[in-house]
Amino acid sequence: MRWLEVKQGGPLDGSVVIPGSKNSSLALIAAAVLGDTPTILEGIPDIYDIRAIGEIGNRIGLQVSKNDDGHFVVDSSRIHSSVLDQALTSSFRASYYLIGGLLSKYKRVTLGYPGGDNFVERPIDQHMKIFKAFGANVTLEEKQYTVSAEKLTGADFRFDLLTSGATINAVLLASLAVGVTNLYNCATDPEVVDVCRLLNRMGADITGAGTDTIRIRGVNSLTGCRYRVIPDRLIAGAFMMTVGITGGTLTLKQVIPEHVKSIMAKLSEIGIEFESGDDYIIASSNGNIKPTRVRTGMYPVFNSDMQQPITSLLLKAPGYSAVREKVYPYRFSHVAQLNRLGADIQAKNGYAVIKGGRPLHGGYAHATDVRAGTCLIMAGLQSEQATRITGIEHIERGYEDVVYLFGQAGIGLVIHESEPASADGKEYTTTA
Repeated sequence: MRWLEVKQGGPLDGSVVIPGSKNSSLALIAAAVLGDTPTILEGIPDIYDIRAIGEIGNRIGLQVSKNDDGHFVVDSSRIHSSVLDQALTSSFRASYYLIGGLLSKYKRVTLGYPGGDNFVERPIDQHMKIFKAFGANVTLEEKQYTVSAEKLTGADFRFDLLTSGATINAVLLASLAVGVTNLYNCATDPEVVDVCRLLNRMGADITGAGTDTIRIRGVNSLTGCRYRVIPDRLIAGAFMMTVGITGGTLTLKQVIPEHVKSIMAKLSEIGIEFESGDDYIIASSNGNIKPTRVRTGMYPVFNSDMQQPITSLLLKAPGYSAVREKVYPYRFSHVAQLNRLGADIQAKNGYAVIKGGRPLHGGYAHATDVRAGTCLIMAGLQSEQATRITGIEHIERGYEDVVYLFGQAGIGLVIHESEPASADGKEYTTTA
């Protein structure tokens, strides 16, 4: 069993280079598939989901590989099939982007239902509606589904709800569709804008990205290019919160402050101070945190992916804090694990009440997804004794090298390859 040990330390005093966005990287690779020539993507993190999409690609002739400079090259010129491995495509959520990347050229795509981090409900109904709006047929089977279309035709489509994934998939489909597509009630996330910028550089005709209305005029073909992924705003947000736990000062480099404004606003409210420039943020804290109320939502509102990390931070705040999860109301598997470490949190019906200001005693906990893993690391930093985290494969879904990255900030993490031993010397085994 592999497990992660969190070592206690003092106030932070260092700098962290923020890596490329995981969520954007997966969509950029799918967008690059639309090109008739190779695309070079800079800053893509070498994490599980990227390797999974590379393995899926290898089986159908799509090459997703690192060059000598450490950048990823996406070459779709040798694709010989669009029937994707059911097990692999079911292993991560963003596999549905491959439909947008493949359907225009290959007319038919078969893949497994999207998996990935378990938030109980990850509906893809908006994707299904998009496929049909462009003239595609959807055939559902027990473990996989097929989307087919002899021709994709531009359409006017209004999303029922804000969804970043479905907005991106619609843009991918529309880029090579016949005619004009108008998308309404679009997600405005930076990852949506990132994909549109790449596609425009490849020769697409997209306007309105970053607003709630996107217009795409379909073109006949796209050409590969060179492009750099945006920084990971979620990792940046987690490090800003960590400063509130440890105290001290941390400089975040290669970050876009505009992408984390809602996070900075909430953290400023509870006692963390910021200075920022075009591509850096300096976060400072004396370790005194105030209780607050948090409500998650779609960008630019406070991000659902930050709900778990801020729950750990609010354990430092004397008094009661409340978190309302509006995007994924069942996303509270981390609460039981934090309570195992000594927290006092009550969660029900998408709402959590946190009694802060009491010490954590450390111990054993299990990460059920990447952000839950981040919040457990943050809990370990405020625990009186060692914290040992299993399920680190989920953490590695979002971090290329979690030990090195946190080490830049002066935070000590150690990955162990053996069964963790409990305080009484017995072996310890955990379940999700």
